[in-house]
Amino acid sequence: MLDFSWHCHPEVVVLFGPSGAGKSMTFRMLSGLVTPDSGEIILGGKTLYSHAKGINCSPQQRQVGYLFQHYALFPHMTAAQNILYGHPAPRTPAALSELQALLGQFQLEAVAWARPAALSGGQRQRVALARALMRKPAWLLLDEPLSAVDLSVRRSIRSELKQLQRRLNIPMILITHDLGEAFSMADRLIIYDQGRVVQSGLPEEILANPLSPIISEWAGHCPPAHSPVFSF
Repeated sequence: MLDFSWHCHPEVVVLFGPSGAGKSMTFRMLSGLVTPDSGEIILGGKTLYSHAKGINCSPQQRQVGYLFQHYALFPHMTAAQNILYGHPAPRTPAALSELQALLGQFQLEAVAWARPAALSGGQRQRVALARALMRKPAWLLLDEPLSAVDLSVRRSIRSELKQLQRRLNIPMILITHDLGEAFSMADRLIIYDQGRVVQSGLPEEILANPLSPIISEWAGHCPPAHSPVFSF
């Protein structure tokens, strides 16, 4: 059961908490893949879900870019075909033009016609992210985007994601189980436990006054790393 309320602005918001705390279920509700029992979801003044008002927009109507934990690329499609799949009209000249722009933006031109099995972890991640951006999203949901990427390239991808958010100026909501990653990525950090939000705020504020045992223990060993509304 989930019982929480939080909001964010165009920023990087990180959801952190133990497995089973409700982070991925939150993403499914925000994207429209799962319908909450009650509450509301509001984005940019538009109500996407309201139990009281009987509103429940479909995933296609929500303008959400969703990067799944294991990317969910189609193995029989090339990188370019996977990216085009995110466009509502993939065979149009406009879609092909956007494809070329995304291939260049994510440095994927050389592997555009390779299938996922032939790509590195970082390349697969960029293909999945480019596919999500094909939807012209009003917000991005990233479910542990770095879990399948080698440690050696995580730092550069963290920087790329932060730069991407600044360029798009939309909410980017990210799930991670890595506290160091959470503190280095987050403009705002939201701590989940047993389906509830136990703390929310700036990373430095949470580190200075942790209310979760997990954060308290971690803070004792590590130094600090250098509006939609959702309620259920």
